[in-house]
Amino acid sequence: MIPKIAAVAAAAILAASCCPCRSYQKKTRRPLVGTEWQLVHLGGRSVQPQADRFHITFQSEEGRITGVGACNRVFGPFEEGEKRALRIGPLASTMMACPDMKTEREFTEALEATTHYDMDGPMLLLLSNGELRAVFQAKPETER
Repeated sequence: MIPKIAAVAAAAILAASCCPCRSYQKKTRRPLVGTEWQLVHLGGRSVQPQADRFHITFQSEEGRITGVGACNRVFGPFEEGEKRALRIGPLASTMMACPDMKTEREFTEALEATTHYDMDGPMLLLLSNGELRAVFQAKPETER
């Protein structure tokens, strides 16, 4: 009986490791640093991606994050730690009045509240103490 259970468990582990999903995730995963990330989800709601709005880039050589909100540029420090810990900010920004200031404020608050991150294929998930705050999608290299 035990060898039969062990064989079934081994087959399940083998099947799970060959999952096309895992292959897709590995193939499409992008590095945190150097990738331009486009906001697609913020505070429980979808955000329509727009090429010139709501994107960020982590720059390792300076330990800096740069990006654009609704119309203002944002920038500041970031620090990556063990086990995908991530601290962003404090952020500074330009001070133009934008039509979507509420979303821009939520965007910067989500960035500054980040305590860690996760990745799922080309997606970057920013979390604050386990709560999902924002989801970004890696921009294709051709759009950069």
